[in-house]
Amino acid sequence: MKKIVFLFSFFFLTILCLPGSIFSQEPAGYLVVFTDKDGVDFDPFTYFSPKAIERRILQNIPLDDITDYPVREDYVAWVTAQVEAVDGPSRWFNALAVSATQAQIASLRALDFVKEVIPLRYELSVCEKRGSMPSKRSLEILKRQTNRMGIEAFRKAGIDGKGVRVAVFDAGFPNVDEHPAFAHLRDEHRILETYDFIKKRPFVYKANSHGTSCLSCIAGMYNDTPIGLATGAEFLLARTEKTFEPYREEYAWLAAAEWADKNGADIISSSLGYTYHRYFPEDMDGTSVVARAANMAARKGILVVNAMGNDGSQASWKYVGTPADADSVLSIGGIDPFTDYHIAFSSYGPTANGVRKPNVVAFGHAFLAGKKGFQEASGTSFATPLVAGFAACAKQYYPEIPVMELFEKIQEAADLYPYFDYAHGYGVPQAALLLGEEKRVHTPTFEFVDSQEELSVKILPVKRRFAYPNSNYLYYQFLDAEGKILEYAVVEIYSEVPLQLQIADLAENIASVKVFYNGYVHKEMINR
Repeated sequence: MKKIVFLFSFFFLTILCLPGSIFSQEPAGYLVVFTDKDGVDFDPFTYFSPKAIERRILQNIPLDDITDYPVREDYVAWVTAQVEAVDGPSRWFNALAVSATQAQIASLRALDFVKEVIPLRYELSVCEKRGSMPSKRSLEILKRQTNRMGIEAFRKAGIDGKGVRVAVFDAGFPNVDEHPAFAHLRDEHRILETYDFIKKRPFVYKANSHGTSCLSCIAGMYNDTPIGLATGAEFLLARTEKTFEPYREEYAWLAAAEWADKNGADIISSSLGYTYHRYFPEDMDGTSVVARAANMAARKGILVVNAMGNDGSQASWKYVGTPADADSVLSIGGIDPFTDYHIAFSSYGPTANGVRKPNVVAFGHAFLAGKKGFQEASGTSFATPLVAGFAACAKQYYPEIPVMELFEKIQEAADLYPYFDYAHGYGVPQAALLLGEEKRVHTPTFEFVDSQEELSVKILPVKRRFAYPNSNYLYYQFLDAEGKILEYAVVEIYSEVPLQLQIADLAENIASVKVFYNGYVHKEMINR
């Protein structure tokens, strides 16, 4: 007998219509991209912080890269005179963010020094409603959200993110300057820089408390108990979002990424994303402005950690948002702390161009700091900073490795690895696996029993030195001849034979079945 606790068949939505042209003279947001940076001077030693230079040297990233040169001032001046308003330049894109009418944009496109004009989009926060004040259950979640990733292994190794610089992009950080959860950061002067890219000022301690909550999931404290793993890290805080602020948030994210790079960030933690309000599912292919900005940040040696989104239970969307669709972004899904498998709202992968997402997962319901006091809340918004805290600890442990190697080590430390599905990614990162304190044992924990009519999975009595947190679940998936995941599921173990498949009932395009149980993965071909 088996109990199927989750099943999802992967498919792409087919959109039968395209967005029409809107001939409006209302200003809209655009990036005006220029053709060149001829005649521009650049000194990396005066522009970059010492830590930014150190990061580049450690990762063999050029200090004199044309994408870091400033935008030509004459181009900026010319375009500024032709549009309604200007938000600011982007060195990485060699562009200027503007608000302009379609007639103005048509004139700009005709200029010899304008390479292209890219529309900007609205931004939405991937955030759920807040929960209640701390209760017995809340405090249990508090302990489990860090224990699930192995905080004790990090603490025994003296790892808490010390010396790692994390940039947090969000909608505001009210009361971080006085909340008790961040007293240690203030006392040790570890909030190094702040900037509000909406208001154009350094002060960020107002507006939406979503950022306060996310920061707490990286480095906050509840009395003597850590809320996140990286309580020793240092921070750059950037306000990049205002709910339904037209045209600005994509540029704000890009500008914040350049600012974070300049100020020496090792990691960007971003719980923001764009989905159906301005995009179709087929647009989630890593080509949006923010996805390109996130990939550029990775090229600069910064690990970008971004939320998948909270659209998993919406029939009209379900899929990953951008910039989590960027191939170089560590994209984070959510699991339910009470069941330990996919939480219903967490968005699914893959991207429209087939990139595997999410990469890893963490609790999608967490204990955290609110604007005042402490509470519970739900969203991949909070799974993301939990993993960002893990990433900061990983960076402390591996200070000199290239960013994409760090990316791979975090994936490989996840508890399902090398098994992957579009709900759980590679699973929850584990400190003991990252540190090498525990090794993956390849002794089989199950076997396939194949007959002409039936394929069964039989559990074997194997003892494990490393206790997998999800050891009562068996994960399986069907693949086609090219290895594409067609369907996947999780089975809760109640018997020695938890999975029985009638071969005659399987679709013709199913070529194999892959199973993960208690650290062991095996793929079996379907014999028809």
